[in-house]
Amino acid sequence: MPLLSLEDFETRALAPLLEYATVPCLSPMFDDQWVAHGYLDGAMELIAAWARQRKLAELDVTVHRLEGRTPLLAVTVGATGLPTTTTTVLYGHLDKQPPLGEWSDGLAPFTPVRRGNRLYARGVADDGYAAFAALLALEALEESGTAHGRCVVLIEASEESSSPDLDAYLDHLADHLGTVGLMICLDSGALSYDRLWVTTSLRGVVNVDFTVRVLERGVHSGTASGVAPSSFRILRELIDRVEDATTGEVLIKECHAPVPEAHVLAARAVTAEFGDVVAHELPIVEGLALMGELPEDRLIRRTWHPALSVVGMGGIPEPDIAGNVLRPFTTAVLSVRLAPGADATAAARALTETLTRDVPSHAHVDAVSHAGSGWVAPPTAPWLAAALDAGSQSAFGHAPGFAGEGGSIPFLASLGARYPDVQFVATGVLGPESNAHGIDEMLDLDATVRVINAVAIVIGAAYEHERAGA
Repeated sequence: MPLLSLEDFETRALAPLLEYATVPCLSPMFDDQWVAHGYLDGAMELIAAWARQRKLAELDVTVHRLEGRTPLLAVTVGATGLPTTTTTVLYGHLDKQPPLGEWSDGLAPFTPVRRGNRLYARGVADDGYAAFAALLALEALEESGTAHGRCVVLIEASEESSSPDLDAYLDHLADHLGTVGLMICLDSGALSYDRLWVTTSLRGVVNVDFTVRVLERGVHSGTASGVAPSSFRILRELIDRVEDATTGEVLIKECHAPVPEAHVLAARAVTAEFGDVVAHELPIVEGLALMGELPEDRLIRRTWHPALSVVGMGGIPEPDIAGNVLRPFTTAVLSVRLAPGADATAAARALTETLTRDVPSHAHVDAVSHAGSGWVAPPTAPWLAAALDAGSQSAFGHAPGFAGEGGSIPFLASLGARYPDVQFVATGVLGPESNAHGIDEMLDLDATVRVINAVAIVIGAAYEHERAGA
């Protein structure tokens, strides 16, 4: 029998989740006035207030604020069985991506809309649900009389900016966290909603704000073109140093890492069961030729190959106001996904050097980078493998699935480096049509409840494992 029902979730968490959905708490990378706007602090206090209402035997809710950094929520829940020597850490974040563009009819980024058991709003799936899920899992365990060990729920507010503040808080809370035995990250993806999906790897990312300037101000193209070089042409030439424009292959060796054979075999197994999962998820235009010859190739490309995306442009007028002007500058925001085993700092250094050396026509170039490392999960211990199977079977009626993800969660790299011997469970609700970072972001409420129940079973199993070894 499930520990938590959809009705329970609706009664206990839906109203504050809907309120959170209305808050435009953009990550600092997208809101440099976040302190003045107060949205991140407002969202943090909203979730902290809800956390303080949880019916848990031993509960401490603290919002930490280090100077010059986004806030972090730490919810500490004491063990309900015998005292434990380790801590289970459950991670999520509340900062959001920007709206991106116009949402579909009837939907808007900060006006939550429920259609059936799907909730649409920016941030609800990535990753506003996480705090509610983590604490409801613990509350359900205690209500059922199932013992659990000491747990700390960490909710940060800078993940969408590559978590620049997280390491400082991990230093600040090192003694409080103590000996960590299990890390559960509730900010990952799912290939389907029929089982608990566990992430085995994540790509890293380097974001580069990159500007090429050729003039002090715009000049009539009849006067300047053919004499002053185009900033767009120079920018394009420099980007060609990073990516092969014909094949899309990234040319910077620091962005690559070998693909382990086990991950190749896992991709083959996933595509054998689910087919061309990557192609099925993408809203491609009719007739588009995708990269990768086979479904398994595309899954490996998404999870292990570096790739460049130009995610923003500046200095270029909208078409309806474009005039015959040679523009003074062009800015591109580059997002370079890295192989999970690549060194993000080395990749960022190599990218910046590649874009700024020997610039054609001696144009002025500025490049500022932000890096986040990828992550490869450690081998799963037998007790955790059994717990994941039990949790997925109980909540979903199906064995768990294991797959790499193409996105980045810098938290995992930070914690993996700090706690190399700790077991990790990276899971989440970012499944088909969840549209993280895109328009029409969606949270599947049924899947959310099932993930909560599966995670609760894993937390209980962690306690039993420690007691068995005591």
